[in-house]
Amino acid sequence: MAETTAIEWCDHTFNPWIGCTAVSPACDHCYAEALAKRYGWATWGAGEPRKRTAAANWRQPLAWNKAAAAAGIRRRVFCASLADVFDAEVDDQWRADLMFLIVETPSLDWLLLTKRPKVAAEFFRRLGMVPPNVWLGTTVEDQKMADLRIPILLSIPAKVRFLSCEPLLGPVDLSFIQAPRYVPEDHDIDWKFDALSTGDYYEFRSGDYRDSGDGPYREHRIDWIIAGGESGPKARTSHPDWFRALRDQCAMAGVPFFFKQWGQWLTVYDRDKTDPDWRLCSDVERRTPKGQWLNLAGGQGFHGARVVRVERRPKPLVTTLDGREHREFPTW
Repeated sequence: MAETTAIEWCDHTFNPWIGCTAVSPACDHCYAEALAKRYGWATWGAGEPRKRTAAANWRQPLAWNKAAAAAGIRRRVFCASLADVFDAEVDDQWRADLMFLIVETPSLDWLLLTKRPKVAAEFFRRLGMVPPNVWLGTTVEDQKMADLRIPILLSIPAKVRFLSCEPLLGPVDLSFIQAPRYVPEDHDIDWKFDALSTGDYYEFRSGDYRDSGDGPYREHRIDWIIAGGESGPKARTSHPDWFRALRDQCAMAGVPFFFKQWGQWLTVYDRDKTDPDWRLCSDVERRTPKGQWLNLAGGQGFHGARVVRVERRPKPLVTTLDGREHREFPTW
């Protein structure tokens, strides 16, 4: 379960164990669950046992670290592609064993991506430290998950904090994240902040806002964004403007942006740009009988803002956004 990988944003994948439970819409068509069932690697779901991988697999990162150190380079390891490191049903001792391995491989940067940042925060609090070669990320498929997960992620003192907006299932505004109320005695105060900047925080009271001057996340921000659409036979659609918005937010804040691919659906017609009078829509429908209309809010209807026509396309998946590839990484 450890290999040199085709995943574009890492050099290796390592699976310390296999198995997980769906927790949000991004999990609905999980490729890891499908693979595990197909090959009998592990059962899936709540209450099912997680399967720890073999000792020989756990020795692989030591070899990668040795090779990287000898070459004077760093390598990125994605952990875990067939599980969630911070799955609440995994024994903390397994996670402690993984942290020891991470500390023992200082020439590797470990990318730990989770849909459970609260479990991660509690684990690292008990551990008393985050290894310096951990890049900690969380999945953000829409604004609801952004507001829920990002404030927790930013409370964890990892060297690099990143988001995986894949599959992107709705628009995400990272400049206006709803933070939890952190002053229990004053329930009129909400915090909203820019997750890509260390400077913008707002205190909301009675519908007004003002610069708060300080805030619980002032010194922290997201360091890297990965975005992509969904692939596979049941893939859901992503509006092109959702990707553009993330790209532009990152460009404004100087944050690296990695666009992985469009997913299984590709935009073939942009009504606002090609047909503002709506005269060609019927013809487009005839030419793309298996296509779908998609508006900016995610609705699959002909009406609404920024309506486009998307059509399912076979592999290879398109990796350019407005004619350009985005393959940016944090530099540390």
